[in-house]
Amino acid sequence: MAYYSSKELVSRATEAAVLRDSTSVKSTLLLAFLAGAYIALGGLLALTVGGGMPGIAAENPGLQKFMMGALFPLGLILCVIAGADLFTGNTAYFIPPLVSGRISFLRLLRNWSLVYFGNFLGALFVAYFLAYKTGLLASAPWHDVALGLAKSKTSASFFATFVKGIGANWLVALAVWLAFAAQDVSGKILAVWFPVMAFVAMGFEHSVANMFFIPTAMLYGSDVSIGTFIFNNLIPATLGNIVGGSILTALIYTKVYGEKN
Repeated sequence: MAYYSSKELVSRATEAAVLRDSTSVKSTLLLAFLAGAYIALGGLLALTVGGGMPGIAAENPGLQKFMMGALFPLGLILCVIAGADLFTGNTAYFIPPLVSGRISFLRLLRNWSLVYFGNFLGALFVAYFLAYKTGLLASAPWHDVALGLAKSKTSASFFATFVKGIGANWLVALAVWLAFAAQDVSGKILAVWFPVMAFVAMGFEHSVANMFFIPTAMLYGSDVSIGTFIFNNLIPATLGNIVGGSILTALIYTKVYGEKN
């Protein structure tokens, strides 16, 4: 199976970021909306199947976590193959051209802000129309799992969620990095599946996924407030995602294989 080298991946990430930087605001928001929706669809699939296994969850919780992890990668696969702008992926894409001077820090912030907002809209769209209005999670055990997940995600300390955010996007950024390496569709799918499955099964925190999971639970009656969602989960998870994607993945590889080398 043909693949690009580590040095070539830095160059490909650079070109991907330059292309995204030149995309209009309207197109960026539309592509970001799609990415948020795709990640939410992966989350909904994981909840529908993995959340419907109360017996397995009681007897073998690790297997249930694996099942949810095995199905969630649908979202990133759709982003990579069909094409969409995902905030967590862009935390990695934009570092190589920032280091080489091809993109300014303000342009990076512009893209991250637009994409983050668009991702949120897409995730909320799926949460409201496809997860809530359809009643897919209205009955047990799905209802209990959805509410329990939101409660768990908003009950950890700021630091714990931040560190889990680092872990999540270290793996997600590596997934899109590996997808760049593959030169065919099957290779890209395989490259995405393993890291994404791993971060979900290990219980790490992905900000865009949580834009779906927690609002969905709130729609179904969770006592998690908007403030609790934002300050206890979304902010620390997002900050951790930035560290995991931009520093642990992109910056290190850029320093080793970037244009200055």
